[in-house]
Amino acid sequence: MIRRKFSRIRLFVAALLIGVWLAPALSAQSKERVFTADEKPIADQLRTIRSLPDEVRAQTTRDLALNIRKLPATKNKLYLATWLAGRATEGDFGHDALQEVATTLAEALHEQPVPWPGEKSGDGAAPSTRKPAREYLELATLVRYEHVNASLDDPQSAAAMAQLEADDKKREHPDFTLKDLAGKSWRFSDLRGKVVLVNFWATWCPPCRKEMPDLETLYERFQAQGLVILAISDEEAAKVDPFIRERKVTYPVLLDPGRKENDLFIVDGIPKTFVYNRDGKFVAQSIDMRTQKQFLEMLAKAGIQ
Repeated sequence: MIRRKFSRIRLFVAALLIGVWLAPALSAQSKERVFTADEKPIADQLRTIRSLPDEVRAQTTRDLALNIRKLPATKNKLYLATWLAGRATEGDFGHDALQEVATTLAEALHEQPVPWPGEKSGDGAAPSTRKPAREYLELATLVRYEHVNASLDDPQSAAAMAQLEADDKKREHPDFTLKDLAGKSWRFSDLRGKVVLVNFWATWCPPCRKEMPDLETLYERFQAQGLVILAISDEEAAKVDPFIRERKVTYPVLLDPGRKENDLFIVDGIPKTFVYNRDGKFVAQSIDMRTQKQFLEMLAKAGIQ
């Protein structure tokens, strides 16, 4: 899954703040991470893993998880394990591979616990409102949505699982109105009786682009059965419209330039997909890119087969 970019305004404001207050830290962080001789081949593979055919990528994902597990307990090991976790869900690479990825990340977190955000040590209790570190959320996401086994005796691990559960509850009864590229308004509550697939994406996102042909195929196949696909982008129409025309996408593409609906669905990385059945019940979601087979499994939970 690709983490969200800031909007232009947010990026401008953030850049000013960074320039005024965080220049020394930014200078230090801008230096390239230094990998050991054992770590560098793993990092190189992770940089290019998206270019591999899916059948090769599945085995490579599993091998990388095992190779990372062999590394000494360092921050680089945790960094590589987290990086792999973010790549491992971009498609269907098999449950066994995902289990190895989760096991590796859990081990790395056990060896190198990450402090609560804003704290210098991780041994203190945290307020219930504080969000856990990204690494714990990555692991919790694999456990909750990819159905792998991994456990950590760490307050942040429990907090991450609780946060995901709370986020899902907020997605159960959404309502929004957005306009598509032609100016037509779409209101979620008006689609009762339809199976609605809500897909968050962007033109700059490689996994988003990769899954679009499968979404188009499914839309053509099941539109007559009541499938509605609403693809939501937070980009400007001037960028989205030519992109969609070039790829001959026919399902509705909605614009959310203020990111109001992205925030409603708690989307911090894309692509992300949510499926609602004909009664408006939230029945399935993906945390990353899906294949046509995986989309079909999601739609089956809404009664489309």
